[in-house]
Amino acid sequence: MSTETARVPSPSEQGIPPQARRVAWAVIAGLVAPVLDMTIVTIALTGLSRDLHAPLSTVQWVSTGYLLALAVAVPLAGWTATRFGSRAAWTAGLGLFFAGSVACAASWNIGSLIAFRVLQGLGAGLIMPLMTSILVAASGGVALGRMVAMVSLPTALGPILGPVVGGVILNWLNWRWLFLVNVPLCILALILARRIPSDKTAGTRLDVPGLLLLAPGLIALLLGLSNAHNGIGRADVVVPVVIGAVLLAGFTWHALRTSGRPLVNVRELRRRSVTASSVGLCFFGIASAGVMLLMPLYFQQVRGDSVLQAALLLIPQGVGALATRSLAGRLTDTIGARWVAVTGFAVVALATVPFAFAGAHTNTIWLMVVLLVRGFGLGTLLSPVMAAGFMGLPGAARHDVSMLTRAFQQVGGSFGTALLAVVLTAGMGAGTGFSDAFWWASALAAAGAVAALLLPDARAE
Repeated sequence: MSTETARVPSPSEQGIPPQARRVAWAVIAGLVAPVLDMTIVTIALTGLSRDLHAPLSTVQWVSTGYLLALAVAVPLAGWTATRFGSRAAWTAGLGLFFAGSVACAASWNIGSLIAFRVLQGLGAGLIMPLMTSILVAASGGVALGRMVAMVSLPTALGPILGPVVGGVILNWLNWRWLFLVNVPLCILALILARRIPSDKTAGTRLDVPGLLLLAPGLIALLLGLSNAHNGIGRADVVVPVVIGAVLLAGFTWHALRTSGRPLVNVRELRRRSVTASSVGLCFFGIASAGVMLLMPLYFQQVRGDSVLQAALLLIPQGVGALATRSLAGRLTDTIGARWVAVTGFAVVALATVPFAFAGAHTNTIWLMVVLLVRGFGLGTLLSPVMAAGFMGLPGAARHDVSMLTRAFQQVGGSFGTALLAVVLTAGMGAGTGFSDAFWWASALAAAGAVAALLLPDARAE
């Protein structure tokens, strides 16, 4: 008997078929490096500017280029998995990410680093959307909430642990190790990728017109949002956002009218569960990625903590997210997604409010307790909101829904980051920047709780 089948399943794995658990662990291994990499590099931007003799405005493209490349690859992930099989698409994404990581570590100037970060982003863009569709196929719809909870560990902890890992590396090593740390993780993930079933569908043609509309549309929209921290009325914000909106509208028109298979079947949004899941993940992106802009800045700029100290103070939020993810998965499978997600958003909203009142001398222990509670809320969110979109879904639609929900989550994270950056900047002159931004963050999480009322409340079969 194998070690995998002989060992006793952990509480988070109970109720999940053994073969599905094996696939879930392969997915977890593949997610760790890309999720950490989305945040681990942000802490090093100032150091990169110094070491590579480049202005900070140029170095920012190390992060921006990665995110934009990820946006390009997301629409392609579904077609790649359908045409070549999920295992092949997953392995290709890991291979690109692995090659990009090695190349980034060997970069000789800022231009080469940005180019290799784009390669990393393309790999991550193939991996991230396939997570859910692979889980749905492996589980057959059984215990989907627990499956999502099981693999949500990297997704939940990445934004928290990324800056911590980055701070620790930079404290003792140089910036190249931010990328070399991915190498053993990618090798392990490539080995475990053999567990992922291949589900190749022959004869699926690439929707080239759709790709030419959707990929640049997402890029333009995210680029405009990423520039919004300097003000929303600027040309470098308005022009890309308008172009992106027009291109995305054009893709929607194309997808609804084409006689062939569109790159992403937007008709799936006619399902209430898919629309509710997509909107919920948009608000999840705001609640997680958006606020992660504010927290480190608050500790550094208001309280005077170092980068590493600020990262370490955020650990309780990650601990809270870890503590509740298994319970959230079980509750999703038992009572449905709606009230689990509503509770999660409500906890996040309430636990953000104390930061609106916090100042330079607010008790650190109190803030860490608040962060722990906020982590409880974040850990409760991902399982119900993500799983809801796949409850009762035909197997043929899983790749399309994976692309849609991932795109909504990514746009939500970018929108939340941009909006909170604008509010923060606008209030700095009056000394209310952080207070205003945290109030906005709390209100947006409360809006997420309202949106979560649209999620299905029936038990996942």
